[in-house]
Amino acid sequence: MTVKIGILSVAHMHAYSYASAVNALPGAELVGIADHDQARAESAAKTFATRAFGSYEELLAADIDAVIVGSENVRHRPLTEMAAAAGKHILCEKPLATSVADGRAMLAACKSAGVQLMTAFPCRFSPAMVRLKSAVDNGDIGKVIAVRGTNRGRCPFDWFTQLDQSGGGAVIDHTVHVTDLMRWLLKSEVTEVYAEISNRMFQQEFDDTGFLTLEFDNGVFATLDSSWSRPKSFPTWGDVTLSVVGEKGVLTLDMFSQNLVLYSDKTGGVSWSPWGTNIDELMVAAFAKAVASGSPLPITGEDGLAAAAVSFAAYASAKAGKPVAPEVVL
Repeated sequence: MTVKIGILSVAHMHAYSYASAVNALPGAELVGIADHDQARAESAAKTFATRAFGSYEELLAADIDAVIVGSENVRHRPLTEMAAAAGKHILCEKPLATSVADGRAMLAACKSAGVQLMTAFPCRFSPAMVRLKSAVDNGDIGKVIAVRGTNRGRCPFDWFTQLDQSGGGAVIDHTVHVTDLMRWLLKSEVTEVYAEISNRMFQQEFDDTGFLTLEFDNGVFATLDSSWSRPKSFPTWGDVTLSVVGEKGVLTLDMFSQNLVLYSDKTGGVSWSPWGTNIDELMVAAFAKAVASGSPLPITGEDGLAAAAVSFAAYASAKAGKPVAPEVVL
């Protein structure tokens, strides 16, 4: 079975990587791209040798099995609801939603329509992360005591810093990936969040730095730096790291350390060119396989909402100046 996939908006830069992944995947076809910015749709369609549709509705009416939602955060709910009503399975960019209420509405729409909703968390497919989780599951370091994580990057600006489009700044953008990894690794939910959040990097309306302390229901505590703290001259977009402290040892992960360092006279700068496994391709392949076989998704909409709820609690904690319990979503 060829899984026919459409993309609803390429506003998020990750959508371009997902489009490439669909084109590289045997047994999948990128049928087309739609966007509320028609010029953007046409440019992306030309890049990926596919069709630019005139509207979301037109694409959803086409012969497709599934969609990838790559829009601004605030459009995740309406586009997911549209796709569910059209009977299409959905891979939605993170954060799943900008509020718990929106996330619940998305889950309800998909359940009612009988379609599957997957959150785009490609970091779960990192071979290094899979190996780290296997070591923890096998008891190699004994009982886990604490976890330290980072997702520090450059500020993407554009709509990411427009709060009416993004729902927040660095914290909503960079909390969810590593929170999801911690939930998956520990098989546990966050029960309390304490956060310090500021805008001292760029001193604008949006938050650009955040540091969270998390308590899990199994007694593990964790810290997470979820900041846009890398300068524009930094050689890559950011990082994902973990340090897992157990009773018998410590495991560390630097997810994107497989790279070549390029010193370019053309650009006058330094960049890192990754050569390791393409985790976006692995994620899209897993999504397409589930759609084709009707099997359960490896990452669910519920996973996405649970991680997003931690970022919402972080904002509430920073505002109140005290720990806050995330809203229970599962």
